[in-house]
Amino acid sequence: MVAFRYSVLAALALRVVSVFAAESSSPLDDDAGSPPEVDLKAEVVATFPEADDIFGVKLVNGRATKAVIDVTNNEDEPILVAFVGGQLLNPKRPGPDDDPLASVVRNLTTVRYEASIPASEKQSLPFSFILDMQPQDLRLQLVAVVSNSDDQIFQVGVYDQTVSVVEAPTSILDPQIIFLYIFLTAGFLATCYFVYKTYIEALFPQAKRPKTGGKKARVVPVEKEPLSGGEGSGTGTDKAYDESWIPSDHLNRPTARRVKSGASAKSKTKVAE
Repeated sequence: MVAFRYSVLAALALRVVSVFAAESSSPLDDDAGSPPEVDLKAEVVATFPEADDIFGVKLVNGRATKAVIDVTNNEDEPILVAFVGGQLLNPKRPGPDDDPLASVVRNLTTVRYEASIPASEKQSLPFSFILDMQPQDLRLQLVAVVSNSDDQIFQVGVYDQTVSVVEAPTSILDPQIIFLYIFLTAGFLATCYFVYKTYIEALFPQAKRPKTGGKKARVVPVEKEPLSGGEGSGTGTDKAYDESWIPSDHLNRPTARRVKSGASAKSKTKVAE
């Protein structure tokens, strides 16, 4: 397959060289014994339905550029479309003294068809390729290799115009753009946190909170010395007078005893009798 591709590219290069060689004078031009040139009665045209607009054909990087090659057979016999190949060339056409191969920027993929087109019929063939280049204006050249019923091979020009290589339009909902936004946001937040913890937090020291846990301090009771005379403390438990001179009958007051309700009811009935 690789050898076949290089043979196709070599055939395309020979075609370009033959064009310039035909323009130069040669003594063979006057040779009457050369065979007459045979023309192929067929039309091969390429269109770009998805890439063509009012500003011309645009080849988007990273996306498949789809072309439709319409082949119209005007011969009396079927023709065979062998393959279609192409090149991207410098928009400035080379001069007579320039090397034709020097203007080649990129070789496109060669597609093999081996499609037979019956006489007086039209058939459409798909052709696509993907580019990854710098945005620029180039000349797109597509060539088809066709043979007739007499096994004569013809190289037919399919397309030769200036096209524009552009980048794919970006969208907010593009997964790559969304991932880029998330990555940049995470990096920005991490940087802000590092700056805050390193520089800003040191300028505003926080107050130390009291510790709630730990062992409680042991309280040692203090024994009070007995007071004498009229001395006394200001607390409610210590009295401000000496009780030693008060009779015990006055100090020990009788307490009222509570009587149950049943007993009290019986006593009341006895009194009533």
